[in-house]
Amino acid sequence: MSKPACFGLWRALAALLFIALLSACAGGPPRPDPAQRPPPEAALEAAPTGPLADFELAFTARVPAPGASGLKLLPGNREALEARLMLADSASRSLDLQYYFWWGDDAGLLLLQRVLRAADRGVKVRLILDGLLILSGEDAVAALDRHPNVEIRLFNAWKGRSLVAKAGDGLTRFFTLNHRMHDKLFVADNRAVILGGRNVGNEYFGLKDRFNFYDLDVIGTGAVVRQGSTLFDSFWNSAWVTPVSAFGLEASERELAKVRGQIDAAVAGSPRLSAFPADSRAWDAALAETAGALLPGTARMVWDDVSSGEIVRGVGPALRALFTSAREDVLITNAYVILSERSIQDLNAMQARGVRLRMLTNSLESHDVPAVNSHYKRWRRPLVRGGAALFELRADAPIRHYTDTPPVSSKFSGLHTKAAVVDLRHVFVGSMNFDPRSSNWNLEMGVIVDSEPLARSLAAHMERDLQPDRSWRVEALPSGQITWRSTKGTLTSQPARGFVQRIEDVLFMLAPSTFY
Repeated sequence: MSKPACFGLWRALAALLFIALLSACAGGPPRPDPAQRPPPEAALEAAPTGPLADFELAFTARVPAPGASGLKLLPGNREALEARLMLADSASRSLDLQYYFWWGDDAGLLLLQRVLRAADRGVKVRLILDGLLILSGEDAVAALDRHPNVEIRLFNAWKGRSLVAKAGDGLTRFFTLNHRMHDKLFVADNRAVILGGRNVGNEYFGLKDRFNFYDLDVIGTGAVVRQGSTLFDSFWNSAWVTPVSAFGLEASERELAKVRGQIDAAVAGSPRLSAFPADSRAWDAALAETAGALLPGTARMVWDDVSSGEIVRGVGPALRALFTSAREDVLITNAYVILSERSIQDLNAMQARGVRLRMLTNSLESHDVPAVNSHYKRWRRPLVRGGAALFELRADAPIRHYTDTPPVSSKFSGLHTKAAVVDLRHVFVGSMNFDPRSSNWNLEMGVIVDSEPLARSLAAHMERDLQPDRSWRVEALPSGQITWRSTKGTLTSQPARGFVQRIEDVLFMLAPSTFY
């Protein structure tokens, strides 16, 4: 649970290094020693009593339809962290948590502290993390795994502990290691779930000084929760996932106590966390308010499955079918977009049927990974000429009430949402970007919901972001010149935060788009 080390230039340089060594690479799905594999394990049954049982019962009393789910949007970073604290503090039986990464910063330590306190109450905690970014801190992870009610497993982890061993692993298993688990899932008591775009880290909860993400999760109950548990179990029992205990890392209770003391001290001493309750608490009023705000619908969780040992794609095909079904209107917000000839053809065919397409993504100025923009920008003209209404988020958009959590005031906002609305009836919220990495390498997940109330709520939120005070409208002149138009005027070169970012945008074109 270390700080990120591969954004921007470093991410691009690392990708170039790996690509340069492709000729030396080999690999396939990881095959750990079968003796290290624990027996299959299923999520605990839904807690029969407790705050989260009452939370679900409050919804089903209002919406008694069999198989129904209730969902509420979480567009604000502060409310998204509070929702996770609420579920951790309210859990009485189980917490199943699955994340691409969980940083050891203010937000990560605060949530980890609450999860450990739940474990102290007897709550069974299962945590799956992607193993790539566990570059250091294995001892701390092992210490946390030492808690009698906590078990941690890593997806597609490094085989060695030293940096030299990891470098060798990267050379010999490049293709295997390039498959990363990008899922974000938080299931509490098998009664409540949070899923969507947010990892666990300061920038996802409004606590980073340089920039904060504009993101989206949903909190829900009903049938969608048990589907989330099925997703979690499919990874938990997969050969791609290895228990921390199988790596030969041993920790004592004293080491666990030391790590906990460090967590408590860091949380207590952080001025950024002043907006959040210092201790675990009862959330009865907040749970009741959330239950009353849940919008009913029929939910279907989709994910890229690894339960067989092979990767079976589920999210990309499901989204393609969803967009193909559109009759009138498709509204997309997606942070990282690198299209292909096939996707352009699909989008053009959709518009040829009379379907209106509107899409919001990052501008260069709002990007945290300008390398993506370097490969996205070639698709602006085909998108716009095909009839799409294309928008790019302004870095100075007046959305700080969503992105920044006081006392933090960041320098700019960057888009991280992955969502869509089709025909004001169907909704997608999940982890999948529209780029080659998400399509071909990452393991992704999301939920598709048939719900007019939820679709209208999300569409209203998304349409506000298309207004000229929040985004640039990308247009093509008859000459082919691309322009950007907003309340700041009309530009003939893409908006950027400065000269250095423009230089990065040119340099990153040298790297293939395959791994972004």
